[in-house]
Amino acid sequence: MSLCYSQLTLSDRRRLHQLVERKVPVGEIARQLGRHRSTIYRELKRNTFHDAEFPEYSGYYSGIANDISKERRRRLRKLSRHPQLRELVIEQLKALWSPEQIAGRLLADGVSAVRVCTETIYRFIYSKEDYALELYQHLPEGRRKRRPRRSRKPRDGSIPLDCRISQRPDFIADRSQFGHWEGDLLIFRRDLGEANVTSLVERKSRYTVMIKNGSRHSRPLIDKIIDAFSPLPAFARQSFTFDRGTEFRGFKALEDGLGARSWFCDPNSPWQKGAVENTNKRIRRFVPSDTDLSAVNQPQLVALAHHLNSLPRKCLGYRTPAEVFMAHLRDCG
Repeated sequence: MSLCYSQLTLSDRRRLHQLVERKVPVGEIARQLGRHRSTIYRELKRNTFHDAEFPEYSGYYSGIANDISKERRRRLRKLSRHPQLRELVIEQLKALWSPEQIAGRLLADGVSAVRVCTETIYRFIYSKEDYALELYQHLPEGRRKRRPRRSRKPRDGSIPLDCRISQRPDFIADRSQFGHWEGDLLIFRRDLGEANVTSLVERKSRYTVMIKNGSRHSRPLIDKIIDAFSPLPAFARQSFTFDRGTEFRGFKALEDGLGARSWFCDPNSPWQKGAVENTNKRIRRFVPSDTDLSAVNQPQLVALAHHLNSLPRKCLGYRTPAEVFMAHLRDCG
């Protein structure tokens, strides 16, 4: 018997419900319906009704299963029904916007009459019909399948008590004041040399600065931060929060060179500088840990930072970090 791979109809689902009620094995159900076993397994997995409050009512019901399937297909077809919106989403994905940024910006701008949520875009990317477009490769971690993200662990070091994050003022923690930064070091494969990148993020605007270093020696690294931030007014560079890596032990030079205070996270607490940690994940899309930094120059890092600063962010009301950063410079200046 040749197997049918078309969508199950309501009639098919009614027959399936009867066979499930009789506890007929899946293999026999597939034979009677002329379907592949995997089709039946998938149907039961995806369209079975689950009632958390009354588990005894959970089960496979043909009418409910048909409604669940129709709603899923409707969501997947939303972008197919609106080709201009579909092309816009594809264009923005290729410009390395995240699904959340795309959905949020569409809503904030009010340009499109059709609303599309983040989940719809993810479903579109990973759908069977559109998977061949390989749009997943434009996502932050470029995974072929959706998987949870991982965090990297910070380094430790010896930090004076009065510089620890527990002593940091609340107006820095709650982002109510502009000009407070988080910093971290992006390191690369040791066999490719000692070059690394300092990443710095302004907490309120999420504005990113990237600086290439020839080594992890603290004083040259701190001097480059001073050089990069000296052109900014003092209110835009009030403090820096680092992890406990030895490369930031020259932090006192920041006070001398910039008049900026330094704060340090607790051991093994990367979430205490979450803005730069999240930014590092985005940066790694472009400069993964196996990148040979000898082939990457500072202007290229500036261009990458400009790209990141031009992406709309949900936490900023879908404005870009550059827009928010420049607004604060104008308002406070």
